[in-house]
Amino acid sequence: MISGSCCCGAVQFELLAKPEMLGTCHCSRCRKLGASAIVFVKKADLKWITGRENVALYQPDAPYKYGRCFCRTCGSSLGEILSQEDSFPIAANALDTAFDLQNQFHEFTSEKPHWYEICDQAPQSQGHPETS
Repeated sequence: MISGSCCCGAVQFELLAKPEMLGTCHCSRCRKLGASAIVFVKKADLKWITGRENVALYQPDAPYKYGRCFCRTCGSSLGEILSQEDSFPIAANALDTAFDLQNQFHEFTSEKPHWYEICDQAPQSQGHPETS
């Protein structure tokens, strides 16, 4: 089991299984919202401990379609933790328990800031990675 929380502890949750994948998004939105490192989790594996009602959703204007969640108290980024999809990304920084995953992709590298150097061998894509 993997525990997760926001910075102030108002939001707490558990993952009943290890995340499916770890990746890094370099788009300006994810960077500004503090959620560049993301893990993909299954909805069925997310168990709320406390604070679900303390999670706020920022829904962007078109052409963006994915909302981002954060703690109403401290502002910690939580990724798409309120998603109703079967699998969705949450901010890796919200996980408190160590887990054994290596970064598997870098997306939107065309928006990566000049000062950030990618230091792993994970595949890179200018936008969303190609899926097979």
